[in-house]
Amino acid sequence: MATNAVDETEATQATTDEKAVDTTKSDEVPETEVPAAADDAQTKEEAPSGVGQGAAAVVSAALGVVSLTGSWIGTVASARQNLVGQLETAQNAGVAQQIQAVYGDAWQTTALWGGLFALIALVVGVVTLARPAFGTPGRIQAPWIKSVAWAGVALGVIGLFLAVLKYTGVLLGLPSAS
Repeated sequence: MATNAVDETEATQATTDEKAVDTTKSDEVPETEVPAAADDAQTKEEAPSGVGQGAAAVVSAALGVVSLTGSWIGTVASARQNLVGQLETAQNAGVAQQIQAVYGDAWQTTALWGGLFALIALVVGVVTLARPAFGTPGRIQAPWIKSVAWAGVALGVIGLFLAVLKYTGVLLGLPSAS
């Protein structure tokens, strides 16, 4: 029995030593894995996501649409100009002068606000398209951002063109009073 007890004690010690060695080895982390994980996290944080460019492209397109359809600000400014024209026009003024003061100036005010929105849409669209040239080298702009920004530029150009035509009276000018 004494031999058996000694053998069991030696076997228990050997098993305990193996477990100690195994747990020590499993707790160690190779040095090459830690810096690689840290590098990946830094790379993900540093890379721009393009959200700002996408938002700018959408804003450009929206402003282009507003320049074509009209805005609340343009409507209010036109109504104000209409009221000013009514107040400043004398009772004995000619028909042509009354038409110009009451309706013509309001129409031109609407055209100015439409042109302002079109110009802002054009500038925002062009800046959005030019942004990758000043950003991270090798970073490609998402195709949908380019498409929406080009739409904003196109709508801005059309809106600006129509605003100039409205302001000058070429497009839907005032009727002649003669």
